[in-house]
Amino acid sequence: MTAFAAHLGMEVRLALRKGETLLLTLGIPVVFLIFFAKVHVVSVPTASGIAFMFPGIVALSVMSSAMVSLSISTGFERSYGVLLRLQATPLGTKRLLGAKIVCVGIVEVLQVAVLALVATLLGYSFPSSLGVLSSVSQALSIILLATAAFAGIGLTMAGRLKGEVNLAAANGLYLVLLLVSGMVVPIGKLGGLGTVARLLPSGALASGLHALWSFGQPVGSGTWIVLGFWALTMPALAAATFRFAP
Repeated sequence: MTAFAAHLGMEVRLALRKGETLLLTLGIPVVFLIFFAKVHVVSVPTASGIAFMFPGIVALSVMSSAMVSLSISTGFERSYGVLLRLQATPLGTKRLLGAKIVCVGIVEVLQVAVLALVATLLGYSFPSSLGVLSSVSQALSIILLATAAFAGIGLTMAGRLKGEVNLAAANGLYLVLLLVSGMVVPIGKLGGLGTVARLLPSGALASGLHALWSFGQPVGSGTWIVLGFWALTMPALAAATFRFAP
């Protein structure tokens, strides 16, 4: 077994053993989905609230898991000296970070499946204009790119900042990206910030998922370019700057 596969297996086992954390990871997005679908906090450009909120909450879950949760857990592992023990092993920085990103992707598959089930029970139905195969393949592709982008951002912070500072930075950045994204508030209502939002991974992810699952339209080329840029640059930056030592 390669060092990468061995560490990935360990990351997955640790994630599944954290029952309370896993329950919160899966449960909180469901609560948000039900709340925003039933309580009309803002007007949405779709016939029903659930048609807009389902892809938005999926995007929110991806950002939360790939950036915030991963950054905080990795940051404290580094602060407590856990990662320092791996520095002398054949694992290396790239395989360590890669295993963590893939593990987050596995958790996100569960999140999306649970959210899709709950959304269906709330009356949501996937648009049929693109076809199921095209819609699902495009959605998974942009979620994959967004996961790499957000994980790269989170791991860049975790690899350089002290645990407590990283905790505050990850949550603060999460709040900013949430507000300037179009995930919960339609991007058209952000005014001049809408242009900025479309250049951020959060806004690109939300725009792509809304196009597919709210309006039944293909993902625009701008979304692919923005997500591709962040997905390539941020993991590379994280690998280049990551430190095992506290």
